[in-house]
Amino acid sequence: MSFAAFEIVIIILLIIANGVFAMSETAFVSARKVRLQQRANEGDKKAAAALELANSPNRLLSTVQLGITLIGILAGAFGGATVAEAVAVYIRDIPWLAPYSGAIALTIVVVVITYLSLVIGELVPKRIALNNPERIAVIMVTPMRVLSTIASPFINLLSISTEVILRLIGLRPSGEPPITEEEINVLIEEGTQIGTFEAAEQDMVERIFRLSDRRVSALMTHRPDIVWLDIEDPPPEIRQTIRESNYSRFPVCQESLDNVLGMVHVKDLLLQCMAGQPLDLKSAMHEPLYVIESTSTLKVLELFKKTGKQAALVIQEYGDITGLITLNDILEAIVGDISSRDDLENPQAIQREDGSWLFDGMLPIDEFKEI
Repeated sequence: MSFAAFEIVIIILLIIANGVFAMSETAFVSARKVRLQQRANEGDKKAAAALELANSPNRLLSTVQLGITLIGILAGAFGGATVAEAVAVYIRDIPWLAPYSGAIALTIVVVVITYLSLVIGELVPKRIALNNPERIAVIMVTPMRVLSTIASPFINLLSISTEVILRLIGLRPSGEPPITEEEINVLIEEGTQIGTFEAAEQDMVERIFRLSDRRVSALMTHRPDIVWLDIEDPPPEIRQTIRESNYSRFPVCQESLDNVLGMVHVKDLLLQCMAGQPLDLKSAMHEPLYVIESTSTLKVLELFKKTGKQAALVIQEYGDITGLITLNDILEAIVGDISSRDDLENPQAIQREDGSWLFDGMLPIDEFKEI
């Protein structure tokens, strides 16, 4: 084998090696850590190692850059001069190009090497890595860790130097979480567009995220609309109140809503009736649950799960009752309105014939934005 042929083989191998490093860097940077974590939880040790390396960007980038720099030094040693001389021999056979054979040959060699470096050494490997970053990261983690271990003194020096310079120019590690709510929303939106998720699933996920920002006061039934039972009322009047409402849970009060005695479920009153007993609110009612109106909806949901109750009276900081919230209110905030007959007869938003809208003043702002 001639030296020119040997040089060509070395240059091609260096270009391929550069492509391997470029592919590795792209794979680790673009790999979704959630997927690597999932595979690691399933017992994949290489995925766990890849996740560890992906979480150490200084070490990763220093390792990749060290490899690329070494390749660059070797490429400089095998710069293609011998190949250019071999090409120049053929160009000299063309009389009118003979005086420029050296320059033309060098230009041809540089253009070809540059083209191969871009395509084979950069673009194709990076596209491969982007198509399946987690798989490539798992494949390449072993050689990357071996190189990182062998060259650890240099890599540590590079990492420390990089960190010092970044601190000198005032850059600090970002305090942002690795995954944000906005990123998840974007992923779900993209998944809905390509058919991975249903539109209803996207809507529910977005509503759940908004739920943590919503206070009880945005979902509760406000005080003027609360239907309550007076313990002093005769049974026929109590039955009439229950029949005329669409609710299954009622506060039991004495004379006014400011004097709450307890909460009662219609089911318990029905059991009294089925047992042939007279209607007795006092024996059927249970201790009411109270929440402050500034409490987040998610905390109320946790409270419902903890206590087993499905309704709570909402109070101000001074103890005055301002509303009533139920589990059904929270479920509607997640899945959308579960319209009852009364809701259909009295909607909160109506579009009139002239194109204008008529809104209920108690309509929450976030629901108003969705209309």
